[in-house]
Amino acid sequence: MKISLSIKPEYETKKIIGFLKKVKRKTGIEKVVIGMSGGIDSTTAFYLLKEIYSPENIYPAILNFYPKDNNLIKKIIGEVGVPKTNVLDISIKPMVDELEKRLLIDSKVRKGNLMARTRMIVLFDLAKKVGGLVSGTENKTEKLLGYYTRFGDSASDLEPISHLYKTQVYELAKYLGVPNEIIKAQPTAGLWAGQTDEKEFGFTYKEADQVLYLHYDKKVNLEKIKRMGFKKADKIIKRSLSNRFKLLVPYKLG
Repeated sequence: MKISLSIKPEYETKKIIGFLKKVKRKTGIEKVVIGMSGGIDSTTAFYLLKEIYSPENIYPAILNFYPKDNNLIKKIIGEVGVPKTNVLDISIKPMVDELEKRLLIDSKVRKGNLMARTRMIVLFDLAKKVGGLVSGTENKTEKLLGYYTRFGDSASDLEPISHLYKTQVYELAKYLGVPNEIIKAQPTAGLWAGQTDEKEFGFTYKEADQVLYLHYDKKVNLEKIKRMGFKKADKIIKRSLSNRFKLLVPYKLG
C-alpha cells in the first residue's frame, strides 16, 4: 500500500518564511549561521534562510572531515550574494583526530558522534563571534528515528525543516530550485568513508516516512501497518523506539 505524504510546496514555503520572520522579530537577531554539507537538508534550509536574511548576514560553514569537492556548495552560496569573507571553510579533521587520540575512541559510532559535536562547537563559536543564531537542518524522519547526535547535529537555535519528513524535504527542494545534482545524491552524514543513510538503516527513507507517518501521526498500530504491506515496519519502529530516549532527555525533577 502506498501512503501519500505530498505537501503543497508554495504553502509550505510561505509557512516556513513566516516562522523565520517571527524568530527574527522575536529575537532581534539579524544574523544566522548554518552548516553546509552539500546535502539536501542543509541546502534546502539555506534556500529558505536566504529569503529572510540578507546575504551579508548569512554565515555558511563548510566543515568536512573527509576531503570533498565543495565547488557546488560555494557556487550556491555565492549566487545569492553571500560575501566570501562570511564563509568558513575548514577541515575538522585535526580537531577530531586529536580528541580521538586523547579519548581513546574505539568505534566508528563514537567517532561519528565526535565529528558531529565538533561541528556543533565550531558553529556555535562562529555564532558567538558574529552575534547570530545557529540554524539547524534536521528533518522529522531523522528526529523520529533518532538519527542524530545529541548536542551535535541536533543542536541549534532554530529549525526551518524539522517538521517535514525526508521525502517532503525533497518535494520542497525541487520547488525551491535546489540543484538536481544535490537532489539526486545519496543522503549521507559523512561520518565514515562510504557511509550512506539508507545503507546504515537497512531501509529506504520512502518506506520509513510512510511507516513513521502512520504510526506517529495517524496512531496506527504496528501490526496493522505490517498488514498494509510495509515489510520493513518492524525494523523501522524498532529503531525509532530504541532511540526514543533522545526525545525525552534530560530527565529531571520538576
